[in-house]
Amino acid sequence: VSDLRPSALPGSLDVSHSMFDLRSPPHRSMKRYDSASSVPSSTSSRKDSQGSNRSLDTITLSGDERDFGRLNIKLCYVSSVEQIWITVLQCKDLSWPSSCGENPRICVKGILTLPKPVHFKSSAKEGSNDMEFMETFVFAIKLQSLQAVRLVFKIQAQTPRKKTIGECSLALQELSSQESSHWLDISPPSK
Repeated sequence: VSDLRPSALPGSLDVSHSMFDLRSPPHRSMKRYDSASSVPSSTSSRKDSQGSNRSLDTITLSGDERDFGRLNIKLCYVSSVEQIWITVLQCKDLSWPSSCGENPRICVKGILTLPKPVHFKSSAKEGSNDMEFMETFVFAIKLQSLQAVRLVFKIQAQTPRKKTIGECSLALQELSSQESSHWLDISPPSK
């Protein structure tokens, strides 16, 4: 049985080095993570070469370890007039590369991936981690056409050229006249 009393310090002589000892640091496979994200805490405080506080931009993480933020949208299909209503509500916990500057202007570009794609774009707002857009876009498209496509969103920074800093998408096969709200995880832009 391991001694788990808080008064005993890791590395003190009474620490056994069994695999069940939770106090000993030699377990190389264990990593400590910050509670706010899944980024190892030992790397989250690093600064990039310019000394920027946007520390995570210089760390290459695999898979879903890096958090780019989330996009909140609402969808509704009005069957009587064959219209899809897309409302871009807000971005939460948004992050962007330090190359875009402190507060770039951010907009959300949407694409309905029909054979002839339908594009729309929100107005540009000053960038912050939490941004409200509250903009609705309406298109007259038959429901059958929409249920086989995806709705793709590209989060773009204007610096002054447009640069896609993240993207997310949603399949529309569940589209209905009942308004639905969705939180989409923003991922790095595909190459």
